[in-house]
Amino acid sequence: MRGDGQIDGLVAVVTGGGSGLATAKRFHQEGARVAIAGRDRQRLRQAATSIGGNVLTVTADISLLEEIDLLLSTVTRELGQIDVLFVNAGFKGFQPLQDATESFFDEAFDVNAKGAFFTLQKAIPHLNDGGAVVLCGLAPVDPAWRRPGTSVYTASKAALRSFARSAAAELAPRRIRVNVVSPGPIDVSGPALLPQAETAERMRQMAAAAPMNRLGTPAEVAGVVAFLASSDASYVTGQEIVVDGGIS
Repeated sequence: MRGDGQIDGLVAVVTGGGSGLATAKRFHQEGARVAIAGRDRQRLRQAATSIGGNVLTVTADISLLEEIDLLLSTVTRELGQIDVLFVNAGFKGFQPLQDATESFFDEAFDVNAKGAFFTLQKAIPHLNDGGAVVLCGLAPVDPAWRRPGTSVYTASKAALRSFARSAAAELAPRRIRVNVVSPGPIDVSGPALLPQAETAERMRQMAAAAPMNRLGTPAEVAGVVAFLASSDASYVTGQEIVVDGGIS
């Protein structure tokens, strides 16, 4: 089902394309020309097949600046200047505060904070005026914040809020908007912060914590990202939109 065409024909880039599949699908359904990027070539191919149609895939690790350059040069060569950038690539992992190592800290911040910063910085010359940038954060009352061992992960995600506000102000003269979408408990497949044995019970607890008494879906997050990418959000910038079913 196609949308109202507000992003029809626009060039949209999703980093972490494998895990951002719902958003890439939504962009494609809305008529955008979509590029997805991630570290796992096989997952990217599977994502492209799931989306259907012509989707550009680029294998890139956004914690490495030279691979960000590769991503952007490939996209602009194949699709042209960028209209929408969804910085969704992220590192998930946990270590207790007292045991967290420097290498673990660096890995989390290299992807979640440094990677997001330099993806946007390096994309600036390739972004059309009036473009939209959406960063993927974490809802401030998501149960992950209270989970032992997540202090490094949550700190790396919290950095995106301040970054988005400052970037929005700096890019406002070009009418480039920068916002953050921060999901709460979302029912997704793949690696999780929680040990496997606890996952089912924790998912039940998270669903019960939401006033809507359920987990969110990736498609619901994608809908918010699509809104922020569209002209309907032309006066929305420097904001964090929390998608958590009312928990906060």
